[in-house]
Amino acid sequence: MTDSPRRRGRPGHDQGAVLAAAVRLFNARGYEATSMGDLAEELGITKSSIYHHVSSKQDLLRMAVDHALDGLQEAADEAAAMPAPPVERLELLIRRSVLVLADRLEFVTLLLRVRGNNGVEKEALNRRRILDAQVTELVKQSQLDGDLRADVDPATAARLMFGMVNSLAEWYRPRRGGATALADAVVTMAFEGLRTRKV
Repeated sequence: MTDSPRRRGRPGHDQGAVLAAAVRLFNARGYEATSMGDLAEELGITKSSIYHHVSSKQDLLRMAVDHALDGLQEAADEAAAMPAPPVERLELLIRRSVLVLADRLEFVTLLLRVRGNNGVEKEALNRRRILDAQVTELVKQSQLDGDLRADVDPATAARLMFGMVNSLAEWYRPRRGGATALADAVVTMAFEGLRTRKV
């Protein structure tokens, strides 16, 4: 979950630093409104120097949203491989998604602002739909097992749970130990209302 985006380029300039600066600017100004000249100025280097690290602004966008999506997909894959009932795998997925968001906050924030305005954004939205379908399926399986209420549409429940996770991008600020406590709170809030009551 803490892997950095790939790095290459000339000594003295780090691709990760270029990408991080680009993400900050994309989030602050918007992707369309940010130029490679703006990025060069932010980094204190020439525009031509940026092209030793990346081929285009769209390449930076792809790397950024992939970094967010790869973390979320790793969380989904971990949950899928867990030898446990669907409801426990769903809880793990929600918990891990909160931790990914906290760890890759600026990248996930950018991902959540993607609207499908170009090929990279459309591809990112398609990957998000696949993840949504995986969560929906876990909700459905948990309902069939009797662990979650059956009177809530599975797709709606999945969207509401991830809506709660995604909303953290608007106000969460990283602090030591904060992500784990936050994940506990999200899981409690999400599942207390959805669990069936055992008698």
